[in-house]
Amino acid sequence: MSKTNKDKRFFSIGSVFFLLIVIPLSLMAFLIANGMFKLGVTIKERTVNVLDNKVQEDIRARAVNAANEVASFLAECNKDLQISIIIPSNETVYKQFVSENKKPVWAKIDGKIQQVLIPLYKEMALIDKNGNEQIKIVDGKVIPAQKLVNVSNPANTTYKTEDYFAKTRKLNKGEFYVSPVTGLYVDKAAFDKGQRFSGIIRFTTPIFNKDGFAGIIVLSLDYRHLAEFTDHLVPTQASRVIKTDTSTGNYAYMIDNRGYVIAHPSDFHIVGLNPNGTTVPTVTAQNATELAKKGAEALNLFQLGFMDPNLFTIAKEAAQGKSGVLMYKFGGISKFVAYAPIKFYASNLPAPAGFGWIGLGLEVDKFNEESAKLSKNIDKESKAWTATVILILIASMIILFFIMLLLVRGISRSLRAEIPEGSENVPFDDDDDDK
Repeated sequence: MSKTNKDKRFFSIGSVFFLLIVIPLSLMAFLIANGMFKLGVTIKERTVNVLDNKVQEDIRARAVNAANEVASFLAECNKDLQISIIIPSNETVYKQFVSENKKPVWAKIDGKIQQVLIPLYKEMALIDKNGNEQIKIVDGKVIPAQKLVNVSNPANTTYKTEDYFAKTRKLNKGEFYVSPVTGLYVDKAAFDKGQRFSGIIRFTTPIFNKDGFAGIIVLSLDYRHLAEFTDHLVPTQASRVIKTDTSTGNYAYMIDNRGYVIAHPSDFHIVGLNPNGTTVPTVTAQNATELAKKGAEALNLFQLGFMDPNLFTIAKEAAQGKSGVLMYKFGGISKFVAYAPIKFYASNLPAPAGFGWIGLGLEVDKFNEESAKLSKNIDKESKAWTATVILILIASMIILFFIMLLLVRGISRSLRAEIPEGSENVPFDDDDDDK
């Protein structure tokens, strides 16, 4: 075979391998690299532009879920109240009833944060038709007869101004009354020293005999069980935390049907009572500066329209039984909140407002900062992966190219071995010799 024919055959075989291997691999490399780059850009754009909408919907769903959990919990408390009517009315049974109804809460004990079981109810009481306490359990202990009082006079109640007896005696059989969250106010100075809001919610219902109204039953829910639903909830996290950090602006809170804050990571925003039983003043346009200096910033959302009209709008919408999302300003900071009503109703908590509502908020600027960081990380990882894939494909192409050369040379040698020297120039005659 002449050198020219050999070279032609070599390059012909090489071209076939090039077409079958190198070109498809090159196209694949381009498509993968281009696809990864576009994917990185798309994810980054969604993180910056679309993630806000997704987060809003996710947080709104979490707000609705949290509100429903609170409503279910309060409904269970009402069931306990109805059970308390039919159990035997004596100290032993009442004490056992309180001790057996427990739920876990997070607490700090000996400097360590741990989950502990505590009774649901701080108090349980049987009161006769005149307002005289007949049986009373407080913190699991029976109160001696000589210390029992007449609660028809609000001045004799625990917090000096409670009127639950008067309101309950007006109810019909099967109806019940739920008091507001009631406890002494904790200001910022006390909060910074470690003091936390402590209070109760009274569930009461009338009891009747053949002569008519016979008295009332009282179950006083330990406030800590209510606060558990928001104190450990971070709107943008699936898992709960031991303690939410208000400096992040990313936390949950609870508002009652009057607009008062009743659960908040900063307890000095929770509306409480003075020692004489009067409600502490809440922040308004007139007293905001004065109360801030005192560190006494109890909040009522209906009174905060001077900070941002949307704060009033949120409270109004929730009081109408609606859920939603809104942006507002608080202390000059842009905030986002998802809100949902707590659909629990009683004689004094009619629909649509019911018990109140849950708010899940976050600070917009800080959230955007986190989104920007996430976007940069996605961009960096996308470029790194693209570069890695390109390097791998280039290396693969080089290796395949050398393999192709080896295969082409091997095939050429094999072909040369099968064709006798000089036979390539012998003419081929296909005529049959049938003479």
